[in-house]
Amino acid sequence: MNNFIQNCTGVILAGGENKRMPVLKAFIEVEGKKTVERNLRIMKRLFGETFIITNQPELYSYLGVPLFGDVYDVRGPMTGIFTALLNSSNQWVFVSACDMPFINPALIRFMADERYNPACLSMMSDEERGNFDPAQEADIYDVVVPVVNHRAEPLFAFYSKKALSSLEQFILSGKKGIKDFLLNRSKRVKYITTEEIKGIDPEAKSFINLNTPEDVELYLHPQDRLKFKKSVIRRKKCSDLELQS
Repeated sequence: MNNFIQNCTGVILAGGENKRMPVLKAFIEVEGKKTVERNLRIMKRLFGETFIITNQPELYSYLGVPLFGDVYDVRGPMTGIFTALLNSSNQWVFVSACDMPFINPALIRFMADERYNPACLSMMSDEERGNFDPAQEADIYDVVVPVVNHRAEPLFAFYSKKALSSLEQFILSGKKGIKDFLLNRSKRVKYITTEEIKGIDPEAKSFINLNTPEDVELYLHPQDRLKFKKSVIRRKKCSDLELQS
């Protein structure tokens, strides 16, 4: 018997322009595994359906999971989240960025349970409250997102298909900030507090991003830092050879 999180798909967002990192962030090795491989292994344990959002499918095809490209040619994580919801066979998706090497499965499970917190009933209109049936559909939020030190972390969060229309409107209007979207739908967002997070992930390591070489130096073990430096050197040599050809 599996112990998957119900009614939810696990999604890795492998987008971004990678401007501040000399190698692809998803392929930085951490404790012997590429970051994207570490995350995918956790996702497969938690969710019955998993896939990756990427506009470079040739890089991730070896992983053996479905790959989907952005449905709109608009850069930014909001487009990736929208694409994930469109392609999910479930009502919910959990999204994680590909450069977060220490995601905590226990924290993800805790957040999954918070999708169904009836305390939000007080925020509903009389009509919505009258139509609400916990036995049939208890998900009364559109988004469940953690907050670490007063900062929302929308790339480690749950999103419901109820948010699809609003997400699309934001994207087509030219708005790219996912945090602005959360503020716009504040009554439908469940925020996981820093205190709740630290009860499960005391150092909040789930929210570490490898955005720059400095992050590698700060967060990875010496052997992983050495591998990273070697990969940067190899990448530079390849680039030099391409320029010479």
